[in-house]
Amino acid sequence: MTKTIQREILIPQPREQVWRALTDSTALAEWMFPNDFLPRVGHHFTFQVPPNPKVNFDGLIVHSEVLECEPPDRLVFSWSAGGLVDTRVSFRLERDGEGTRVLFEHSGFDVTQPWVEQAFKGAEFGWAKMFKQLPPVVAGLGAERK
Repeated sequence: MTKTIQREILIPQPREQVWRALTDSTALAEWMFPNDFLPRVGHHFTFQVPPNPKVNFDGLIVHSEVLECEPPDRLVFSWSAGGLVDTRVSFRLERDGEGTRVLFEHSGFDVTQPWVEQAFKGAEFGWAKMFKQLPPVVAGLGAERK
């Protein structure tokens, strides 16, 4: 049995601006983690997740590969960290008036493994935190162009 994290958020800026926040390594580091991401199918990259001693988390390196990259509509990459292998993160961007609806999914958590349930809960916590940080980063990208 696998579990999936799904989120849908509305961001008031246009898709192209949201796309930059998802695919520009510097912007991505502002709302997620330091990385060496490039928006190119087949590119292998890492996220450096820092430790959080308050919750007894030592930090980790996430190994990923860009699986799909269709600007400014869809981005999919693999996500493997610790013993968690080949989960998949996807973003779909849809126009919503002047803004953008972000449809997010992190799938492939095999909860038949006892420790994966804990990894799933940690990922839910992490994504909730990161999605609070995404809208201001997107807004800041618009301010840079003015």
